[in-house]
Amino acid sequence: MGRVRAGLTTERVVLAGAELADEIGFDRVTPTELARRCDVKTASLYAHVKSLQDLRTRIALFALEELADLASAAMVGRAGKDALAAFADVCRDYARAHPGRYAATQLRLAPDSAADSAAVRHSLMLRAILRGYDLTEPGRTHAVRLLGSVIHGYISLETAGSFSHSAPDTQETWSWLLDRIDALLKS
Repeated sequence: MGRVRAGLTTERVVLAGAELADEIGFDRVTPTELARRCDVKTASLYAHVKSLQDLRTRIALFALEELADLASAAMVGRAGKDALAAFADVCRDYARAHPGRYAATQLRLAPDSAADSAAVRHSLMLRAILRGYDLTEPGRTHAVRLLGSVIHGYISLETAGSFSHSAPDTQETWSWLLDRIDALLKS
């Protein structure tokens, strides 16, 4: 995106923050760094975001929405393992393409922010995937947590380089993992 001084809006500030997160890491995005990116004084950003926490929350909400849109498009017309793999693959691809934004999706949101966010869509998509399996409550809730933990855990370890020096290939392990989750959910 580069410099965005002219026509600075909240949306442009958030997008610039998301891009900056991908470049330097979500945890390193600050109003000062973002102001430098936008070619404005830090004080000028506060017309668009209230604080560092507000900036991080807005980036997280942006990333969650972007990821939810990609996942829902990938899952259209799919069920069971195909839907599971589509959802998981989108998350993994998104983390590779947008590491800072993906990290932002893991931000713990305030209850009011979470309730009106795409985080709810993510949960609903996981529950939709689980309709393809014979689960009842509380098993469905346990399965949502299992899927989130395994998908995010694997992605986090892979993007940190934890698997880069060993065989088999990480794609082979990813496919094996999804097969095992599918088998577990079917049993």
